[in-house]
Amino acid sequence: MSEPAPSVPALNDRTVDAPHRHELRTPGYDRAALEPAVVHFGVGGFHRAHQAVYFDELAELGFTRWGVIGVGMSRPEMGQVLDAQDNLFTVVQRGGADDSAARVIGCVTEYLLLTEDRQEVAERLADPRTRLVTLTVTADGYVLPPDPQEADRSVFGLVVDALDARRRARRAPFTVLSCDNLPDSAAATREAVMTLAGRRGPALARWIAERVSFPGSMVDRITPATTPGDRDEVEDTFQVGDRWPVITEPFTQWVIEDDFCNDRPPLDRVGVLFVDDVAPYKLIKSRLLNGVHCALGYVGHLAGHHRTDEAMADPAVAGFVERLMREEIAPLLPADVPGMDPTAYCGTVLERLRNPSIGDPLARLCRRGSTKVPDYLLPSLHDAHAQDSPRARLDLAVAAWMRYLRAVDLDGRPIDVQDARAEELRDAALRGGDDPRPLLALTDVFGDLATDDADVAVIHRSLADAFDSRGSLRSALASPPGV
Repeated sequence: MSEPAPSVPALNDRTVDAPHRHELRTPGYDRAALEPAVVHFGVGGFHRAHQAVYFDELAELGFTRWGVIGVGMSRPEMGQVLDAQDNLFTVVQRGGADDSAARVIGCVTEYLLLTEDRQEVAERLADPRTRLVTLTVTADGYVLPPDPQEADRSVFGLVVDALDARRRARRAPFTVLSCDNLPDSAAATREAVMTLAGRRGPALARWIAERVSFPGSMVDRITPATTPGDRDEVEDTFQVGDRWPVITEPFTQWVIEDDFCNDRPPLDRVGVLFVDDVAPYKLIKSRLLNGVHCALGYVGHLAGHHRTDEAMADPAVAGFVERLMREEIAPLLPADVPGMDPTAYCGTVLERLRNPSIGDPLARLCRRGSTKVPDYLLPSLHDAHAQDSPRARLDLAVAAWMRYLRAVDLDGRPIDVQDARAEELRDAALRGGDDPRPLLALTDVFGDLATDDADVAVIHRSLADAFDSRGSLRSALASPPGV
């Protein structure tokens, strides 16, 4: 992000309460009174629009014992911006009745960069004031490097080091809370920590197993990447020189398993739902939002669109997405989860995807398909097969991903497939052409889908008939092969 215009005051502690053209909510609490208690790994747009907002709300209510120390993973740019802005940043909410509401978040007390400030991060984790460690490190961040030395230098290596230091000093541990979109983020976190702890010795592993909590959580808020145009609009509208504001939607949700080993932040006072079991909440959200994001990304991109709101303004795409949700995915989900009725949630998701003020680039939705499609889209297809329920649109969505993996769109233009396995997947997609079996042979991605002759046949027909042109795709969206 570039420097703000000279006529606009740069955001920092000295200028945060200066007069602005429109109302801009600023911290109403004494930031100097914040006690750092949360260490968060992965300070991107989502964390700043989601978890940081909740902790800021706590501080506004007088709960100043839950300040946040942010830890960036690798890139120094965010730290440079936050350092210049005294760790202040602006969150702008677009859409709904309170369109373009903005607030400055002040709950972040410090920003550290993992690659440069490793010792300082270790010290903050060992500090007895730290009672909660949270993570948004993406699904790939939970895969430990095969090299033991590299694994020890990972986020989880630091966590284990700090827990060992606390054990030796006879101090209470901290809760480790994953806020990433994994089917079972708590299990993934616990496994990574326990694997490294086990290598250190049985005493540490046993202490962590007995003393440390790894609650699961479900997080939800659409947060597109900030653009220079967004920054310029924030400057113009609010007369605040924030070099890296966050743009997000009105909707936000956080559900956490009520399992904390060292104090619990009173997040229920600011809208967080504490539950005994987060699994059904994650299931509904992952299938109806994340899974539909996958389908919309690949179908919308091949249909010639660039943003979610543009794609959802296309009747063919919107009709496909709505019927996919209501007729094929929602009937597979539990209907007795408090506050998460699948039918009502479908309507909420559709409204959010149509929000013209918060259009998400489809290219972002298409990233990391080899991780996201198996986690969010394929499980619905597998369940539909097991229950022998309608699934032609699920098959078409999978076929769209396979066609996308050829790295050429329907007009012959190149597609930048952003995936750790892009080359492997592209080779299999090109080798198979309209035959999905070379891709389906990757069982670590597709499971046993290749053994289902009916689904393979529908995917095959979709690849052969639906992607010759945008016209053929629109026909398939209205009436997928197999319907």
